[in-house]
Formats: sequence, C-alpha cells, structure tokens
Amino acid sequence: MVVMWLASHAAAQSAPGAPGATWTPTRPIRMLIAYPPGGANDSNARIIAAKMTENLKQQVIVDNRPGANGIVAGSLAAKAAPDGHTLMAVDIAHTANPALYDNIPYDTLKDFAAIVLTARVPMVLLVHPGQPFKSVKELVAYAKANAGKINYGSAGVGSAMYLVAESFKALAGIELTQIAYKGGGPALIELAGGQLPMAFISVAAGMPMVQSGRARVLGVSSLKRQAGFPDLPTIAEQGVPGFEFNLWQGVAGPAALPRMLVVRLNSEINNALNDPPSRERMVQAGNEIVGGTPEQAAEYLRSEIERWKKTIKLERRLTR
Repeated sequence: MVVMWLASHAAAQSAPGAPGATWTPTRPIRMLIAYPPGGANDSNARIIAAKMTENLKQQVIVDNRPGANGIVAGSLAAKAAPDGHTLMAVDIAHTANPALYDNIPYDTLKDFAAIVLTARVPMVLLVHPGQPFKSVKELVAYAKANAGKINYGSAGVGSAMYLVAESFKALAGIELTQIAYKGGGPALIELAGGQLPMAFISVAAGMPMVQSGRARVLGVSSLKRQAGFPDLPTIAEQGVPGFEFNLWQGVAGPAALPRMLVVRLNSEINNALNDPPSRERMVQAGNEIVGGTPEQAAEYLRSEIERWKKTIKLERRLTR
C-alpha cells in the first residue's frame, strides 16, 4: 500500500537531546546526485545542502555522478563508509531499477538506510493542440481504437517520463509506443512542433507550454487537483481510477549508517525543508515539501519498489 504523505509530515523532527543530536561532521559531507547539474533533483539538493552547510558549520558538497539511470551514484553510495559523510539524493529511478535491470551491483533495500523524503511533484499529461482528443477519456478511447498508433515521448527507459506513461498504459489498458529522446527538453520541443502526439512532464515544465498555447493539458497525475490549477482535472477522475504518479525525491545513506546518525541527518534535512527561504524556493519550482521520519521514508521506498515491479511486469506482458 502506497503511503500518503501530508504536508504536515515536513514538521517532523528528532527531539532535542535525542541520540546523535550532538554529532558533528568532521569533514565535508558529500551528497551524490544521479543526474547532471540543472535538473530538479540537483536544484533541490543544492537548496538543502546550502542550509545544511549553514546549520552544521561544515560544507555539504553536491557531487553529480550521472550514468546508468542512477546506478553509478547508487554504487558509490552503497559502498561508502557509514559515517554520515556520504549521502545520496534518491528518486523514482532508484526504486524502479530493480524491475528494469538485472545484476545491479547493490540491493536497493538492504544496502541503503532511508533518511527522509524531501519533495514530490505531480506531472501533467500534455498533447499537441492538433490532436483529436481533448480529455483523458477521449485519449483512452482513441488509443483502444488505434492500438499502438499513439507515440509518447520519454527521456529513455527508466526515466520518470517513461515510468508514468507505462503506469498510465497499464491502468488504462491501452497500447502506446515510446519514442525515446536524450532528455525531456527535446521531447517537449517535438511535441510543441507537432511531431510528437503526447508526453508526461512535471507541472513546472508543462504548464508554461499550455499557457503559451504550444500544448493542451488533459490532466494531472496527482490523486487530488492542484491548488494552483483547481480547474485541471486529475487523470484518476477521468476514467483511470487509482492512477497516481508523483516525481519524488529523498535522501538515503549506506545501510550500516548508525541509527543516531540517521536521526540527526533526518533532523537537519527537515530543518532545511522548514527554513522559509529554502522552502519558498522549492515551492516556487513546483515542489510539494514532504519531510517526515526515516520510518516513513523507508516504507515509501519499499512500496515504490513493489509498485514498479508490478507495473513493469504488467507492461512487459502487454507488449509481448
């Protein structure tokens, strides 16, 4: 069962005087990022790292290690010394990789200690304005009548754009054909130009395209409508019950990280998330702040791993 995360969880912090409250890093903390600079994971990590640097009086360095859909960064984090000086910003790819790839050089659950969830961002389903479908119900009906003839854009197998589309396919019971690009940007350029019929993208990246008339939005991937776009229906309420997909981000460390350090790092990251200027920067970028306890983060990661095992298994069965 997927755990529902409420904004109030962001206030959860370890109590003063709790074990680990007096821990002080003895050298710079490295936060591994599985993507190049400039993306949402990178920008959010830098906001958090800056506040942690200020509070801990020790530099927190963002270390970008892209490659193999996050496996490069994951390998480094899993093998790092469990002393609190190496962390990793994890996301959807981290929990989907076990279902996508064989022989990953670490165990996604056993080799990591979940520390906290930091943010989540819903996605929107965009289509080119020239497409005949103007709602999710119309799109599903068209796809069923034209099996496999609608292309969707992604940033490659394992990317969020791929995973949300495959999840949508499975729940809607339709066939769509993936067109992989080198990133979300090129896919959106093709969509705006009419070469690509549809794509899922974050609210922050997608809604400006809608407002400029370059795309039509059919729905949002969250279970509830977004406060900033109250007239935009969810995909779930348009005939795909139970559909929910949010880009999410969190922080984890090596599995043997002592409990007292997990608690202290959880507290420090929650402090950063609750810092008004830091929080505002993240919200303005389209993030919903999460926060919470290590236990909540661990349960969410477990539920996501199971979710993607089921979704990807179903997708592969449907496309055989």
